[in-house]
Amino acid sequence: MSKSLFQKPIEIKISTVVAVSAILSTADRIALDAALKEMTGGSTDFFEDDLTVIDIGNLAPSAEPVDWDGIIALLKQYRLNPVAVRNAAPEMAAAIAAHGLTVEPANRRRDEAEAAEAKPAKPAPAPAAPVPVPGPAALANVSAATALLTPGTMIIDTPVRAGQRIYARGCDLIITAVVNNGAEIIADGSIHVYNTLNGRALAGASGNADARIFALGMAPELVSIAGVYRTFEDGFPAEFARVPAQIRLVGDRIDILSVNSASRA
Repeated sequence: MSKSLFQKPIEIKISTVVAVSAILSTADRIALDAALKEMTGGSTDFFEDDLTVIDIGNLAPSAEPVDWDGIIALLKQYRLNPVAVRNAAPEMAAAIAAHGLTVEPANRRRDEAEAAEAKPAKPAPAPAAPVPVPGPAALANVSAATALLTPGTMIIDTPVRAGQRIYARGCDLIITAVVNNGAEIIADGSIHVYNTLNGRALAGASGNADARIFALGMAPELVSIAGVYRTFEDGFPAEFARVPAQIRLVGDRIDILSVNSASRA
């Protein structure tokens, strides 16, 4: 009997989808093209058709109207695949939907921060926040790797191979084996690699600018913290290569520091 007789026509399962944020400070396509060209160094495979959320929360109210056709075409030119728009005004919803994009709600963290500035805070003891414990969806993109979940942490004890993508949703990521070239590791919190870090490492994926990347041996192709990228086409800085180091975000700059000193690159 055919196997298809026992298969459902469609199944819906929980999955982990990672999208990058393209945070626009201008809608000027010429300026955006120049910035993307500088970011990618002209490389045609810097991005890999990554799902992309266009965040227009930084656009000034007086900014020129967004040319959605032009912006979408420009991002696709750099192999970014727009799927949604964040922080859009309600009157933009129809135009956004007409281009096949969904409208994400405004950044709750930013809205809460603005509300807190507008309203004096009342002194009150803050209750301890529960430690986030990632659910089964956090393992959806862990392919052929052994993962151990502890409160607020995902632990990987096996090498991360080329083509693998591991995402620690809502927690830190600890890897005790080598991360190979062509692999991608992502965490909403910080990343700790107790071995050599090659490939791509993206910490603070949900916008946590305080996240950091630590490794006993640094040799990544690309690092990112809270959406701010830095690539190493000419190789990782020699004074920090293959030695214990950390990467952090200072303003809009990615800094590399020794784990044991204040020196940086």
